[in-house]
Amino acid sequence: MLRAFIYYVLFYSWSLIAILVALPLSLISADWIHRCAIIWGRVCLALAGLKLEVRGQENIPRNTPAIYVVNHQSNFDIPLLYAGLPLQFRWMAKAELFRVPLFGLAMKRCGYIPIDRSNRHQAMHSINLAAERIQAGTSVIVFPEGTRTTDGQLQAFKKGALLIAAKARVPVVPMAISGSFAIQPKGSWKVGKGPLRLSIMPPISTANLQIKEVEALTEQVHSLITADLAKEVTDDN
Repeated sequence: MLRAFIYYVLFYSWSLIAILVALPLSLISADWIHRCAIIWGRVCLALAGLKLEVRGQENIPRNTPAIYVVNHQSNFDIPLLYAGLPLQFRWMAKAELFRVPLFGLAMKRCGYIPIDRSNRHQAMHSINLAAERIQAGTSVIVFPEGTRTTDGQLQAFKKGALLIAAKARVPVVPMAISGSFAIQPKGSWKVGKGPLRLSIMPPISTANLQIKEVEALTEQVHSLITADLAKEVTDDN
């Protein structure tokens, strides 16, 4: 518990400093907030004593935006992705996060996209907005499960999570996070120890993707992430 207490004292202090630095920089460019967030993510992992291994960086599309689809194991996934992905990207995040003081303002300034899944009309608006951002040259990260796993297993993907792909027609890059559930399961405040891994898989072209093919693409991406997570378990054993 002492380790977790020390981590949270340092984490919240560091996060406040990072936000206060990032907000003025957003007046120059939203990209500056993201650069601050990369440093924030790396420091957060260091404060927790965690090391991240990134596999497959060669699969990141060059000179084109993409949709990065990744599983969601714990709160550490956010700093992990900032620390592990060497590119500018924007999140699709739950709308309630945008109401958090200072943090929500930083998200808005950076161009992150709120999604309200309780409102179908607003959810479709968010998907269209994400497609526009991608077509304008900015990559987007999607957690298609919609929330963190409760048991460490990959959950079913929300319907429509990959509709962005049919609208933006840019590559879809499946990614798998492993290790973060063991460090902090949903509902726990403890901070464990162990390896963190981010696996980046080869991109999937969506140049000719039709709306009716989105479900098949969703199943394909789910299967790829499932297989990668199973491989990580086998390798660890």
